[in-house]
Amino acid sequence: MIKIAVMASGRGTNLQAIIDSAKKGEINGKIEIVISDNPNAFALKRARDNHINTKAFPYRQYKNKDEYEQNIFNCLESYNISLIVLAGYMRLLGSRIIKEYRHRIINIHPALLPSFPGLHAQRQAIEYGVKVSGCTVHFVDEGMDTGPIILQKSVEVKQTDDEETLSDRILEFEHKLLPRAIQLFAQNRIDVRNNKVYIK
Repeated sequence: MIKIAVMASGRGTNLQAIIDSAKKGEINGKIEIVISDNPNAFALKRARDNHINTKAFPYRQYKNKDEYEQNIFNCLESYNISLIVLAGYMRLLGSRIIKEYRHRIINIHPALLPSFPGLHAQRQAIEYGVKVSGCTVHFVDEGMDTGPIILQKSVEVKQTDDEETLSDRILEFEHKLLPRAIQLFAQNRIDVRNNKVYIK
């Protein structure tokens, strides 16, 4: 059973999806800790309500990014984490954590990467006028949403959609895709070769 750390900055709906999947036995893993840069994140309350350890690292309390990252790294090491899951974590991870946890950090992004990386992906999709968007689970590397793609799910963009309605429909699929990717990792079925993911 793998040991999971979830990092979130906001509501934590993807965290809840992971918690629910683990309770159903759909993930061969346990969330050891939920980490946030926002001490008021609702994700932390979700974790506490499910008897999961929490830790907040308010960014402004640290002298610089290196000190901030070092404290998070020490926390991850103390729980002997196998997999880091970014579920609405709104900061770019530093190179130290990415290097130490290479191909052991996954992120969910509300677009079909490599299209529309970064913030407000759903708004970008609406403004560009695409007919299909979706969500992507990928490994995290040093770039912005550029790591190897694990799973993707397409979602139709309707002519009546705005950013909110499209976001809501994509989110439903995020809640299914992220736990599935975690389980593939837990089953050791993900192989990365030449920056491409192969599912065994």
